[in-house]
Amino acid sequence: MKLNLAENICRLRKENNMTQEQLAEATGIHQADISRLEHGTANPSLRTLKRLAAGLGMTLKIEFVHSA
Repeated sequence: MKLNLAENICRLRKENNMTQEQLAEATGIHQADISRLEHGTANPSLRTLKRLAAGLGMTLKIEFVHSA
């Protein structure tokens, strides 16, 4: 099963035992914006994705793959 970006952000945050407020503090992204990202009502910029990854202790990797 493939998760979309919003589901992945939420899952990773929860796996790191973080609240939206804690992730906001770690990334400098407003909590309301994190909520919008997790609900799929906002699309993050590349800069925002990098900040989210860093705040989650990860690095960002972007791949282009052939679709089935």
